[in-house]
Amino acid sequence: MEQQQSSFKEKERTDLREPQHFKVIIFNDDFTTMEFVVKILTTIFFKSAAEAETLMLQVHKSQSAVVGIYTYDIAQSKVQKATRMAREENFPLRLTVAPEEE
Repeated sequence: MEQQQSSFKEKERTDLREPQHFKVIIFNDDFTTMEFVVKILTTIFFKSAAEAETLMLQVHKSQSAVVGIYTYDIAQSKVQKATRMAREENFPLRLTVAPEEE
């Protein structure tokens, strides 16, 4: 039997790009305590106590703040964890994921 040669060529992909990054935004509300916001920032977003305090005050004064920039899956996961924790404590804390402007 004859062996047939394939007319297909393998193409090597060389245009690798870094994944798109997304910012996680936390919003101010009149019910979520400042202490709880600091807890979320330290436990889920791994901010230092001082950085968490600064971000919490920024949210309080400016109505929102970017708490981190991540790949989409990580950003979504962190928002879901924070939202779940807030609901368990009966807080209406709101966070969103938005594309990072370049």
